[in-house]
Amino acid sequence: TTSSSSSSSNIMIYWNFNLPLLLLLQVFGMLVWILIGGTDYFPLSALCWVMFVAILITRLPWNTLSLCFHCSATVLYLVTAAVDALSVNQATRGRHNYNCWAASAFFAFLTTLCYAGSSYLSYRGWKISREEQ
Repeated sequence: TTSSSSSSSNIMIYWNFNLPLLLLLQVFGMLVWILIGGTDYFPLSALCWVMFVAILITRLPWNTLSLCFHCSATVLYLVTAAVDALSVNQATRGRHNYNCWAASAFFAFLTTLCYAGSSYLSYRGWKISREEQ
């Protein structure tokens, strides 16, 4: 019984911390997509990559797939955030919407941090589910 109550409290801790992160992931990911998608991003192929990652990332409900997904999303968004930040330097201020690109880079880094936190919590959830088997 002690093991069962400990396991159920671990699951509650996992979901109590993971749900806000999942909400932030959706909000920040949408901001990256909206801020880049609302501009003329086609001339810079790096920003096409930013759009690809922002649109591709979706949630998977299973523990193992969720763990793999969040770790992959962390790496993809880290690369995306770096590419986005480096692309801001290439902007000609009168020709492109520089402010949206800079804001998108900021939110891409925040999204990366959220995915990193969610990766850790997915790992904890995966580990708990493996211990219960």
